[in-house]
Amino acid sequence: MNFSNRISALQPSVIREILKTPDDPDIISFAAGNPSPQAFPAADMARISADIYAEIAPAALQYGISEGYAPLREQTAAYLKDTWQMGGESDELIITSGGQQAIELAAKVLCNEGDTVLCEEKSFIGALNAFRSYSLQLVGVAMDGDGMDMADLEAKLRATKAKVIYTIPTFHNPCGTVLPLDRRVKMLSLAEQYGATIIEDSPYCELRYDGEAVPPLKAMDDKGLVIYCGSYSKTIAPGIRVGYAAARRDIIARMTVAKQVSDVHTNLFFQHVVSRFLDECDFNAHIKACCELYGKRRDALIEAMAQVSGLRAFAAPEGGLFIWLRLPENKTALDVCAAAKAHKVLCVPGSAFAMDERAPSRFIRLNFSMPDEVAIEKGVKRLAEVL
Repeated sequence: MNFSNRISALQPSVIREILKTPDDPDIISFAAGNPSPQAFPAADMARISADIYAEIAPAALQYGISEGYAPLREQTAAYLKDTWQMGGESDELIITSGGQQAIELAAKVLCNEGDTVLCEEKSFIGALNAFRSYSLQLVGVAMDGDGMDMADLEAKLRATKAKVIYTIPTFHNPCGTVLPLDRRVKMLSLAEQYGATIIEDSPYCELRYDGEAVPPLKAMDDKGLVIYCGSYSKTIAPGIRVGYAAARRDIIARMTVAKQVSDVHTNLFFQHVVSRFLDECDFNAHIKACCELYGKRRDALIEAMAQVSGLRAFAAPEGGLFIWLRLPENKTALDVCAAAKAHKVLCVPGSAFAMDERAPSRFIRLNFSMPDEVAIEKGVKRLAEVL
């Protein structure tokens, strides 16, 4: 069968393929970006679900509007306003099927085939494949330990006339960096100067374990330049597939039309569940508990790595779920990941996050939210044996 050019060029997600490994309790996985099941508010969600079935099942199981369940949209907008002072009179919000759909819809409404998207030189696989699916040109911008380099961003904007800047400024995936305030201000200025729209991907911003919070780009956006993509996946549970996008009203209107031809609306039952969770439970206390759990695991991974000569992080993450590990000079990521898999340790090669997936890499991404402290120590020892 002859498939479309658009889909024939796409490769399966390396991470999704790694996770197909047969179930083996002795395997230690640093590969996924999953939140820990220990962080899921399962008891509260079970109670809330039972109440919904008992009280409003016909409404919760019916079709919903494409923009999303109105109370949840209002709660999400209020949360962004209270937490980050985000949202102006010209802004609107749509509930999406995870943060992934928010990114994909933004690409669909902003770009034509062949348009250029600028992003960090290493970036989130799901976003890169969304852009590739629309036949967009991906151009990487140089990074350092503080994230995207603004001088290189300006040079690439000037050279490519890119329509879109895609960025993960807070707890970058995979690198763990946090873009400083002055660079955020500069990025907004450059976007205005060169007529680009910023897609700000921010699924991890609540998961801060130390350091000072930096406001999102959208919180400083008074020109309508930013589409903010957020998610309840990392704070409540990923399987519910409830995310959101906040942007100018005209952009959200176009994203709503695009969503209508995709999935009509986000799972309405789980929108009700999230809405009641936000209303009846202490969301901030829940986030604090998540941070305490993941902060201990991050520390355990850093401590275990410190015992192995030649292992060091690209940036010590103040939050998020990942450490970007620099390998010794004589090692390549694909070789190390293949050998690690044979030793029952799963990790993701850095090439999976590159504009050119065939380019060799000396980095691997390690996730610390899923394995507990005992598994982390054991997994790093196995990785040391591989090296």
